[in-house]
Amino acid sequence: MNLLSAVADFLKPAPPLEPHLVRALRRVAERVDPVLRNASHFDQRLAGPVEHALGYCDGLVAALPGPIAIDRQAFAGDPLVHALFATAGDIEQMLGRSQAVRDFLANPACWEADHFYAMLVARRQQKKQLGMTRRGEVIENDVPQLVLYFSDQTLIEPNCDLAATREHLRCRALESLLQTFQEHLEALRHEREGLRADVSVERAHLTVLRGTTAGHEYQVHTRHLAELDTRLRQIAESLMPDPLLDALADFLMSPEPALSLAPFSITVDRLGVVHDDADDSNVHTLYFPELSTRDKRLHLAMLARISRDEALEAVETVRDQQHRFMLI
Repeated sequence: MNLLSAVADFLKPAPPLEPHLVRALRRVAERVDPVLRNASHFDQRLAGPVEHALGYCDGLVAALPGPIAIDRQAFAGDPLVHALFATAGDIEQMLGRSQAVRDFLANPACWEADHFYAMLVARRQQKKQLGMTRRGEVIENDVPQLVLYFSDQTLIEPNCDLAATREHLRCRALESLLQTFQEHLEALRHEREGLRADVSVERAHLTVLRGTTAGHEYQVHTRHLAELDTRLRQIAESLMPDPLLDALADFLMSPEPALSLAPFSITVDRLGVVHDDADDSNVHTLYFPELSTRDKRLHLAMLARISRDEALEAVETVRDQQHRFMLI
């Protein structure tokens, strides 16, 4: 009876996939390569890795700090916001120049709440300079200092609903992973085309050498042609539906090299000068995660809370500045 039950369970059809997973699988095939659909048992083989990648993206978004208010008051009172921008006016410039914010404010949905949410990313930068420092009662000049500052402040996925912002960010995280894998495929295809050209050149050269007295040279080029053929065959096989699906599954099961968050902390004063002594009352230790993506550049990442009216005013201010510049 146990054997019969085991056989019955084996022959029982697999339960249907959850709707969100079906949508994700469809998107994966469209985004990476439609040829994936030709692989045997596409849904069954990729369902687990896609589910894992979705959970990983959920974890990344859940780990983002905030939402943190981004405005002039926060610039004055929050050490992290103060470090993010050189002046309070830079917050206005970021809002006014952001195309994502402009598009959001042009949508009637922006009037659903007084505030909206978005992910704020910025590149951490450091520079060396000579400055002043106080040691006890003595003021010293021309002291080597390391200064923290941020650049490329960008707002992503603004929305009045925080849950909607998080959901959109999860989708963007998955898109980033798929883009990374697609770039890997494009690199393989580019290498394949280059190898095809090299093989053609090598064969033409061997045709010229054949029948001549250049025996050693002929053998060298023959070996080189064999190596090129082997590599070309390997790449061609890896781009077939089934090996391609296996490679994608492995990639989605280990997405950390392509997209990850890492905690970071640094102690600075109000001028951004880095300090080793965290016990000094004039310094603050900043804690924030840094996002690493496929280009390997690190970005501070957090959720921001922004006043809609301040964003509207910022957009108008920047538009007026641009108009004045055009007239001049």
